[in-house]
Amino acid sequence: MIALDRAVVAVDVGTSAVRAALVSVDDGILRAVRVARTEGVGGATYVADALQRDVEGAVAALEVDGRPAALAIAAHIGAVAVDDALQPVVAPGSWSDARGLELLADMTEPILRHVLAASGRPAPAGGGLALAASLVGTDAARRVASVLSPKDLLVARLTGHVGADVVDAAYTLAFDVAAARWSDAADALGVPRGWLPPLATPDALVATLDEHAAARCRLAPGTSVVSGAPDGSAGIGILLGTRTDAIADVAGTTDVLGRLLVDLADAPRGSVRNPALVPSRWIAGGATGMTGGAVARWRALVGAVDEHAIADVPVGARGLQVVPGMSGTRFPRWRADDLGALVGQTPAHGAAEILRAAQEGASHVVREGVDVLDPSGSLPVVLAGGSTRSEHVVRMRAAILGRSVLVSSDPDVTLAGAAGLALVGAGLVDDLDEARDRLGIALRHVDPDARDVTAYAEQHEAWRATCDALVG
Repeated sequence: MIALDRAVVAVDVGTSAVRAALVSVDDGILRAVRVARTEGVGGATYVADALQRDVEGAVAALEVDGRPAALAIAAHIGAVAVDDALQPVVAPGSWSDARGLELLADMTEPILRHVLAASGRPAPAGGGLALAASLVGTDAARRVASVLSPKDLLVARLTGHVGADVVDAAYTLAFDVAAARWSDAADALGVPRGWLPPLATPDALVATLDEHAAARCRLAPGTSVVSGAPDGSAGIGILLGTRTDAIADVAGTTDVLGRLLVDLADAPRGSVRNPALVPSRWIAGGATGMTGGAVARWRALVGAVDEHAIADVPVGARGLQVVPGMSGTRFPRWRADDLGALVGQTPAHGAAEILRAAQEGASHVVREGVDVLDPSGSLPVVLAGGSTRSEHVVRMRAAILGRSVLVSSDPDVTLAGAAGLALVGAGLVDDLDEARDRLGIALRHVDPDARDVTAYAEQHEAWRATCDALVG
């Protein structure tokens, strides 16, 4: 019999699927399900009601039928303006939503520089502040009660509590990262302060499930709900915990990179700065833009190729290069207009070479970010995500990075991160380091092949030169 008072429910909302798990502090994952997203998959917007149904369906499929110690949600970033009934006043935005971004770009240089410095952002980005600014002065503005992230909307609909965790708040650009409070950025754009919800730390217990949501989720009314966090931040949090001597890489559609800092002033130029999931710490890094998503796109175009055939292609893909930034580049280049490219193709190149070049291109993108976070080249990279399921990709990643790679035994660390927040919030563990140990996440050490490191060092400089040439 499951001791539910020593178990939590974790939910990970991705752009294509929702995953949920019942996790015991003593025995790890007891049950897990995956539910494909039914609306707005991978787009700039999504359907709020459909996402809520997907999340409730995933949790219900766990068949808990009782009261776990806590529930926590991690979800992709985005923004939605809602009315008092928690109904969107315009279409909810996902991570690539750029509505209102031009209003941020049109701010006077001193004000924009101030907003970016306070929010820990190197460049303007879509999100809560941009969406809110686009609504100011419109008919829809009269109905806006709050501007929330996708995760915070889910929490509000499940519990009635309207709020935001400090990491999702940072992605709005209306948050002061150093002071851990809303900044004056909203004032500069005429956005009412009342649209910005109360703040909480990601592991804080903020509310309980209401009767109707509990029934749909097959959980007991009154189940405690943790504030939660963005998905990439949750993954970095469980991988690093309190560790400052490594860089985390959560490899998915994009690679989300992060390094834990004790002093915010140590964040390198060009990095995003967020509150960490551990107290009084920060994460420097950012999402790279399309990496794994670009590889998947090329795979869909050229068809299935055996992984061994891709691994057999020599370093450099016989002169073929792929620049994977199909929808602009983010950390560390921050060029929204960058496009992807296939460079150097000849009749001798087949599907295996194209996919090898795409995998190499994704790793070159990651190396640029990792080298910004650690110019010394000495820190290892803790790697999780879908890329870890391929041994040849892991070893390629190590060689291109020129660093040791510590491979997570659990690729799905965003779900584990949500579980960790729930375990901490429920008081079942002291911190995320203990949560990681309780979840049985181990790290396998992979050193790069010295010959491949030398070859890829030359390839990396050639690849960077190609990227620079493409933008003139």
